[in-house]
Amino acid sequence: MNDSSGTMVMVVGLAVVVLMVAGFWKMFQKAGKPGWAAIVPIYNCLVLLDIAGKPMWWIILLLIPVVNIVVLAMMVGGIATNFGKGTGFAVGLFFLGPIFYPILGFGDATYSKSN
Repeated sequence: MNDSSGTMVMVVGLAVVVLMVAGFWKMFQKAGKPGWAAIVPIYNCLVLLDIAGKPMWWIILLLIPVVNIVVLAMMVGGIATNFGKGTGFAVGLFFLGPIFYPILGFGDATYSKSN
């Protein structure tokens, strides 16, 4: 890989990170949480658990390999449900987060905690 392709990878990676942070920030604000929480490691996971309506102690489960995948799937399912979206949208959040989180944050979805 030459220098120009490495630079391009870094630029694209940075763009994806900025898009994700912006989507999380707006989603957090819609849920009545501080937007800055999107950029604080660990705390943002706690906020996501709260938005999803899941117990805070699940943060421990997110640290266990393989178990964390199941917990993450349940968490994004709760997030989608609380924003009035269905299972298909939850699958999108799980597999295509950089696309679906900004859609959730900047779209017309409204938050109502159902759990």
